Amino acid sequence: MSVTSAAPGFSPMRGHFHEWALVDVETSGLVPRRDRVLSLAVMTLGPDGEQTGEYSTLLDPGCDPGPVHVHGLTAERLRGAPVFEEVAEGIAALLEGRVLVAHNAQFDYDFLAHEFARAGMRLPVARRLCTLALNRRVDPPTDDLTLGTLAAHYGVPQVQAHDALDDTRVLAGVLRASLREAARLDVPLPLVACPPRQDPRFAPKPPKAPCAFRNPGRLTAGGPLVQGMKVAVTGDTRTSPTDLLLRGAAAGLNMMTSVSRHTSALVTNDPTAGTAKARRALAEGVPLIDEEAFLRLLGDVRAGTSHEETESRADAGAPAPPAVPAPRAPETADAVETVVADAGSAAPVTRTRPVPPAGAPKSGRRTRPRGPLTGRRVLVLGGTHPEAVAARTRVVELGGAAAVNLSAGVTDVVVLDGGETDRRLPRITALLLPIHDAAWLIAPVVTEAPEAGGRVAAHVLPRGGVVDLPLQNGRGPAHRWTVTASWAQQTACDIDVVAFVLDEDEQVSFDEDFVFYGAPENPGGTVRLLSDGPTEQTISVDLATLPPSARKVVVAAAVDGSPVFGDVGALHIVSGPGSGAAALVQATLDAATTERTMLLAEIYRRGQSWRLRAVGQGYDHGLEALARGYGVDVAG
Repeated sequence: MSVTSAAPGFSPMRGHFHEWALVDVETSGLVPRRDRVLSLAVMTLGPDGEQTGEYSTLLDPGCDPGPVHVHGLTAERLRGAPVFEEVAEGIAALLEGRVLVAHNAQFDYDFLAHEFARAGMRLPVARRLCTLALNRRVDPPTDDLTLGTLAAHYGVPQVQAHDALDDTRVLAGVLRASLREAARLDVPLPLVACPPRQDPRFAPKPPKAPCAFRNPGRLTAGGPLVQGMKVAVTGDTRTSPTDLLLRGAAAGLNMMTSVSRHTSALVTNDPTAGTAKARRALAEGVPLIDEEAFLRLLGDVRAGTSHEETESRADAGAPAPPAVPAPRAPETADAVETVVADAGSAAPVTRTRPVPPAGAPKSGRRTRPRGPLTGRRVLVLGGTHPEAVAARTRVVELGGAAAVNLSAGVTDVVVLDGGETDRRLPRITALLLPIHDAAWLIAPVVTEAPEAGGRVAAHVLPRGGVVDLPLQNGRGPAHRWTVTASWAQQTACDIDVVAFVLDEDEQVSFDEDFVFYGAPENPGGTVRLLSDGPTEQTISVDLATLPPSARKVVVAAAVDGSPVFGDVGALHIVSGPGSGAAALVQATLDAATTERTMLLAEIYRRGQSWRLRAVGQGYDHGLEALARGYGVDVAG
């Protein structure tokens, strides 16, 4: 069929009728605030799927075009093309009043937003739809969710990948087919409001460079400062606080904006001033020194141990020098760490516990526990929260995966008490999916094999399960690694997925290593939040460019509003190399009834390798307390 005409049988469900603006950009790099758009194509569709317009252009970026081997756009080809400012008004007219559609839509949206800002204009987009996120909800039986793979699955011809105009024409066919599937499954569209909401309490401070040295511990009485020590400043000082921070950082100290139990010293001229930092320092027993002593000690700061040196010693099998202990990683495949609350602190701590062999997968292996539900995805409806948790836990014990939303990948449905009123049940019945009661989970009888379409199902991790991230080309894990969290559609609250980049003390090195909806990228672009829709968000981590000081990336979720995770229900996480790649691991995580924040997953170093742990630990306190516990200086 032609992708420039409405697909036969195009019949989106109510709520799916919109004016669409399908967009694709080719860029000189991956960082919107730094790189530029080289070519752009826009196709407009009406609510019936009929094409109403099409526009494409090359652009002169005024810079090096970057990876020519990917997009084929050399400086010679771009010479003489218009600059973005010259075409901005025409592009704005195509976007105005329409839903922006793209594959990995946040990428295209962010680049357009920066180009419009450079032109002194506002990007006229109120909502966007990501076809990648939509197909995660639909869950077609494909090996991955790249645009080319989806085009092949839906029968859409692709002529020239990474050509903006051809990619937009392909996107039109994928959108039409995806909308049909969403209508068949009664899947709500993952529309994202633009721009995202922001909260001034979490506004990041001006960035600083990561400290190159490992924390050697606290300042001792009469002892010297050592590079890597964490030092904070509070109260009135004769020297400007900014100058004190700059001088300390220049000497190799890790100058912090907050105080924790890992702080080496607090600089204050009045310990009784009653500032929040002074109160926390006194409570934690952090040494206090005055400004004069600090300036004197700055004249003889002793050499510290660099993070690179620590890694080298670990790889060589040599013991690391005495220091604040790094987070413990499991020594064997049959031991994992469970995160528990530390009394008197908002920060989580870890304790190692054994796990039965049938629970956690063997380290570095992807063998799945076999059982009668192996390869099946089971959706649980109804029941009290504890009953639903028990049912989903039983699904995993039987080798299956527990679903939280209806998709094409669901093979079975278990209906507990009250589940007969779930709005999805009529659609499930129409799809002829097998429906079971709670007793089925005692000894399930499966008569038909699931239709997986040839793809390898993601490994199911239990709560606390750990796996090694697989090596790429025998050297290390894929550079970009993603953790995507999804949940059932909510009407009473929003769910926010966040990330913390932590050092060996399980603290952020600076506030910008707290990634959230108001600051969706840390300064180096190594960790990003992708807002894929109201029921799904992704954290993307570039493992290759994380600084050596970064020991762990914690992915968490928080309820925004009065409900708790007992009202929200389970969260499902999938993780794999890149946003469109096939997921390698998955887990369904249930908090109890009163939690407002929950740790979902950790990606952490183990020598030169990386591991992923499914956590699933909830806390009654909100996002502000969780951020403070990790050392973020939260305003207000």
